[in-house]
Amino acid sequence: MDKVYPEPLLLPSSSPPNASSSMTATREVFTLWMKSLVLNGNGCAVFDSDGQLAYRVDNYDSKCSDEVYLMDKHGTTLCKILRRRFRVLGRWEGYRFHDLNGGEDKRPWFRVIKKSDGILKSSEIRVMVGCSKGNEACYRVEGLGNKLVFKIKDLAGKTVAEVGRKQTERGVVLGEDVLMLVVEANIDRLLIMGLIVVCGLMKQNM
Repeated sequence: MDKVYPEPLLLPSSSPPNASSSMTATREVFTLWMKSLVLNGNGCAVFDSDGQLAYRVDNYDSKCSDEVYLMDKHGTTLCKILRRRFRVLGRWEGYRFHDLNGGEDKRPWFRVIKKSDGILKSSEIRVMVGCSKGNEACYRVEGLGNKLVFKIKDLAGKTVAEVGRKQTERGVVLGEDVLMLVVEANIDRLLIMGLIVVCGLMKQNM
C-alpha cells in the first residue's frame, strides 16, 4: 500500500525538523493530513519526511473554531490562533508559546488579513509578522482558491513555502485531504505551520 507521507529519497538533502529550533536549515518536505488524530474530531496532522508526526491540530467536535491550538507531536501547545471578526476584513492572530509552562506572548506574533473585493472577485491575503511596522505585509498567500493549494511568498515575490496535492512515487494523486508542504531553507517552519492552519480555517478544512 502506498504511504501518505514522503519517502526520504524524495528529498535526499533534507533532515527531520530540529526540535530545538523552528528555523529550517535546508529545504524540507512535510505531508499534511487534513484530519484530526482524535476520533470524530476536526483538525490536521503534519508528518515529516520520515513519516514521523511533527505537528497536530485537534478541534475535537468544533469546526472552524475562533480559537485553535497548534501543537507538537506530544500535544504541547506551540501557537494559539485567534479569529477576530470584522464586517469587511477577516483577521487571524497567532500567539507563540515559549515554554512547557504555558508561556504565551501577550502580543500577536503574526497577523493574517484577508480582504475581499467582493463576491466572485479575488481576495488579498497579507501576513504581518511581529517585526513588521504598522500594516506592512511580510508575506502574501497566493493561489488559495476552492482547494487548499497555495504558495506563500515574501515581498520580493520569492516562494518560501508551497502546498499542493500529494502524489505517491508512482504518480498516483492521493485524496484531497492529503497534501504536500514544501518549506524552503532559512524559513521559520513554525510560522509556516501557523499560516497553514489559518488557511485551513479560511477554507473550512478544520
